[in-house]
Amino acid sequence: MMSPLFSYLLIPFLVAMFLAVNMGGSGTAPAFSVAFGSNIIRKSLIPGLFGIMVFLGAILAGKGTATTIGKDLLAPEMMSFTVVSIILFSVSIALLIANLVGIPQSTSQATVMAITAPAVYFNALSSEKLFFEIIPVWFILPVISFIICFLIGRYIYKPIRKKGYTMSKKLNEHYVLKGLILIMSLYVAFSIGANNVANAAGPIATMTTNELKIDMDKNFILIMILATLIVAPCFGIGSSIFGHKIVRKTGKEIVLFGKIEAVIIAFVSASLLLAAALTKGIPTSLVQLNVGAILGIGVAKLGFKNIFKKTEVNIFFAMWIIAPIIAFLLSFSLIYFADKLDYL
Repeated sequence: MMSPLFSYLLIPFLVAMFLAVNMGGSGTAPAFSVAFGSNIIRKSLIPGLFGIMVFLGAILAGKGTATTIGKDLLAPEMMSFTVVSIILFSVSIALLIANLVGIPQSTSQATVMAITAPAVYFNALSSEKLFFEIIPVWFILPVISFIICFLIGRYIYKPIRKKGYTMSKKLNEHYVLKGLILIMSLYVAFSIGANNVANAAGPIATMTTNELKIDMDKNFILIMILATLIVAPCFGIGSSIFGHKIVRKTGKEIVLFGKIEAVIIAFVSASLLLAAALTKGIPTSLVQLNVGAILGIGVAKLGFKNIFKKTEVNIFFAMWIIAPIIAFLLSFSLIYFADKLDYL
């Protein structure tokens, strides 16, 4: 017979696993859309490779973002099993909606907004961290990603292409180039692990140290690693369920990729995300960095008018605004009802 404490901990862990499934679906696109869009990898291979690299990224480079999500936005002592369950459930629903629509969504932004809701409700928000570090990065990095890829596409890639070098069948089908694209996809998945696994593992680690009444400073990383061991494999499951639809929409429907372009997009977006995670521990959107890079290359090839008139791009922007709002409103509403019913 399960103890009451074990039952309490089981519920948020199950919700975290459900969230990880949804994050796996959403995160597959920025990792493998460039490889899939340029016909380098079969869809059947994506979930396994994605899951392995996400796990490695979380274990080796996820400490900073886990700390931010788990302790820096909401006071750690307020991360009870009820609050954590509500936060993770709210993010899960927001991402599930985005996955069903087939739009890659920022799990980090949805998670931050879901955590912000109880912080606002209890008047305990760490506003300096949110408004002066996290949110500015959300706006700045996708623009930087767009600009870098636009400049590369416009002034380096496009002139070379006109001279005929990248149009060479020998170069375009060379195994080294194909291998480089696959390496870049794995690199992106690693970056996702460093950033997004913390969205589930961070609150779980904080809650567990609270409920078990152990020293957070000494044991947080250990608990976070244990949480990651449970959460990370669910990313691969989510990739199997939702990944293909989202990868197809991002990789095939916005702009057709060349293989050189695929390398540029993957390297720029993953490098910016990893830099944010490792230097400041800021949870940010690899999805938006990836799409910013795609749009930068697309605009360099086809022009602003042709790219931004595409229906898929407009849907992306709308869902990026809607999903975090859904996460915030749902989290805030559930916290309100839980408080009124004296469940907190």
